[in-house]
Amino acid sequence: MSARIYPEVISLVGDRPGKPMAVGAYDGADRRNRDIATWQPVLRSADVEIDEAKLMGDARSRDAQRNDAYMRGGLNFGRDSIVGGMFLLNSKPDYSVLGLDETWAEEYSAEVETKFTLWAESINCWVDASRMNTFTGLIRLAVGIFGVGGEVLASVEWLRDGGATRPFSTAIQMIDTDRLSNPNGEMNTKLLRNGVVKNGFGAPQGYHIRRAHPVDFYDPDSWQWDYVPIRKPWGRLQMIHIIEQTRASQTRGISDLISALKEHRMTKRFRDVVLQNAVVNSSYAASVESELPTDQVFTALGGSTSPEAWAEAARDYGVGFLGTIEEYAKGAAGLVLDGVRIPHLFPGTKLNLHPAGKGGPLGTEFENSLLRYLSASLGISYEEFSNDYSKSNYSSIRAAMSKTWKTMQSRKRMVADRFASIIFRLWLEEAINAGEITTLTSSAPNFYEGLNSDAYSTCEWVGASRGQIDELKETQAAVLRIQQKLSTREEELGRLGKDWRKVLAQQAREQREMERLGLAVEASNALNALGSGSDPNASNADGTSNTGTNNQDQAA
Repeated sequence: MSARIYPEVISLVGDRPGKPMAVGAYDGADRRNRDIATWQPVLRSADVEIDEAKLMGDARSRDAQRNDAYMRGGLNFGRDSIVGGMFLLNSKPDYSVLGLDETWAEEYSAEVETKFTLWAESINCWVDASRMNTFTGLIRLAVGIFGVGGEVLASVEWLRDGGATRPFSTAIQMIDTDRLSNPNGEMNTKLLRNGVVKNGFGAPQGYHIRRAHPVDFYDPDSWQWDYVPIRKPWGRLQMIHIIEQTRASQTRGISDLISALKEHRMTKRFRDVVLQNAVVNSSYAASVESELPTDQVFTALGGSTSPEAWAEAARDYGVGFLGTIEEYAKGAAGLVLDGVRIPHLFPGTKLNLHPAGKGGPLGTEFENSLLRYLSASLGISYEEFSNDYSKSNYSSIRAAMSKTWKTMQSRKRMVADRFASIIFRLWLEEAINAGEITTLTSSAPNFYEGLNSDAYSTCEWVGASRGQIDELKETQAAVLRIQQKLSTREEELGRLGKDWRKVLAQQAREQREMERLGLAVEASNALNALGSGSDPNASNADGTSNTGTNNQDQAA
């Protein structure tokens, strides 16, 4: 019986069995180059690669988050930069698809945003089946879980606890990804991959969820699994599983941290060793180097030869040894430099003073290079990851923030926005069926027909503010973008993490109150002044206002 030769094995030994290896056209794939000849990784499918590394990779990533301040800060930075303190709904129904007008869309959006936010951000935590998190808390949790494990898993529950007290039955149950696995340790098959049942196209059909965490041995349910279809028979989602694929046919996710865990471990060990060395050095104010045996040195210091008495001798160091030196050198009047006396030690003896903290290159370029490597794995600039702005200026910080902002926005879109939109759509479906959305009349299109459900639930999410370095310059730039029709107030207020409808409504209320009190001001003058970078009350010598093109160009 002849052995089967797999294509990946053939690719490593030659084009055909028995054919000698030839120099290829690509240096990176050259099998004869001595620098990379031993670099022969094995070809695997995406699921095989992840299956081998998933459990250990997740365990190490979580350990790094728990025990390393830099890694924990970097992961928290992602949650703070994506979600912030409040994840706001900005409903934008596609009224043209629904055959409705813009007036209806504004009324519908205002009602939906208000009612969803009341339910989602209630202190009763209705949105969380465990009643631990508000909607914003769930989104922050999802982003954090994704950062450590590369995937988010949750189930959609229909709860009736509390009777009439609960306003809506929809609730989300977060699930530890360790519980997603094949029942009883079964091997993967064509349609079963690490707990996920797929169809022939690779689309998830259901999930095998362990009833308890694998290491919760005290729980008898830890060896039982439930199979949960991804949707109800009528199409309502039951399971939420979010990953960002890096290869085709990838079923499970894995953290971006996996590529930097080795360097992280080495960096942490380096810091620990250097810090311990520094602490030990700071514990001793000075050391004595002498050609005499140790017991004779301690005897000369006035101490005992027994090790138990060495500590007492060390405490008497200043009184004993330095006093002896004073007696030895007191007649040396010339041992003075600018009024400072220089001790004259015994022959063959050296006194080494140890500055506190001396011990290694913490905070030097060596450590910085390691931190840069770790920051790259998180998609965060070095300055923001390490909180080291000592060598930065305005331009470099802006460049660093822009780079990080791109990463955070893509992560926001792929994880936070997607998770939030799924929850919003589930709530909206229940609210419409319960008749809670009063702006939907009997003549409104059916939610379940065609693309209507997508049109009703189209939305955007306002997360954390981007942050500003120079508020004046960045406000001027925002005003110019609005003036030149390159942006909108909705977009600019979104950069600040604010809901434009609420801001404009509040401004209208303030304007009416100021007019009532006779304190109204011309907002347009202040706007033009910001765009030109000048005083709103100042004017040029010719009497014209300071809103000329040259000034605007300079501000831009």
